[in-house]
Amino acid sequence: MQTILRRDSKEVRIDSQGAFVIIGECINPTGHKKLREALIHKDNTYIRDLAVKQVESGADILDINVGVPNLNEVALLQDVLKVVASNVEVPLCIDSASPEALEAGLSVVEGKALVNSVNGEEAMLQSVLPVVKEHEAAVIGLTMDDDGIPDDENKRVSIAGKILERAAKLGIPQEDVVIDPLVMAVGADTNAGLVTLKSIALIQKEFGNNISLGASNVSFGLPERHTINQAFLALAIQAGAACAITNPMRLTTTIRAIDLLLARDPFAGRYIAHYRSMQAKSD
Repeated sequence: MQTILRRDSKEVRIDSQGAFVIIGECINPTGHKKLREALIHKDNTYIRDLAVKQVESGADILDINVGVPNLNEVALLQDVLKVVASNVEVPLCIDSASPEALEAGLSVVEGKALVNSVNGEEAMLQSVLPVVKEHEAAVIGLTMDDDGIPDDENKRVSIAGKILERAAKLGIPQEDVVIDPLVMAVGADTNAGLVTLKSIALIQKEFGNNISLGASNVSFGLPERHTINQAFLALAIQAGAACAITNPMRLTTTIRAIDLLLARDPFAGRYIAHYRSMQAKSD
């Protein structure tokens, strides 16, 4: 199953049998003081540079989140999307919990975007999915509902099924729903990573949908987070994950190596090209 996103002439295919797709996470003010200040003061140069750097580092898609308290998210999201779109060609992922902001963002993005996100909560299903359908976007479906995030893989599969069923009733194609089985911090729950890996395999087997992850959550609160993130990505991709919202500056080389080892990079073409690109930047 392929989830196809577009921006003008640029097309990205999310496919569990293909090369892993990197969704750049860095335009998100959560824990990012300098970006938060740039958003407050409308420093478009910093935002532009952050977008360009991620794409140059290997991002196939860029996630855009402008959620800063006391700022007008609807207007700000439109402005930032325009800045990013005018400087990079990759498809965009619009990241907001506000249906109004999603509507505003989708109205200024050309092509086919990805919405981050909907979940199994009844209010979210009713407010977000119609926006996705109206703009013919794709959407990430989080496996949580009104009862929270289940600690059991079978319950997460059930929520994925609910999201897919509700999307289908609105006429959203199955391939346009990318499921995120949610990864929690293993420092707080030893079983958290394993439940996610089991959920990936079960969702793939049951529905065949593409799987996305917020890969860095798994290591929260632990030392040497980068090492844990690398190890988890290898396991998740092997289990069937097709894309992740992550930092391309830190993890693209690892992801290219995983693709190579899974025979998804003929003659190491993408791995070598990325290595040469990074070497050229360091010279």
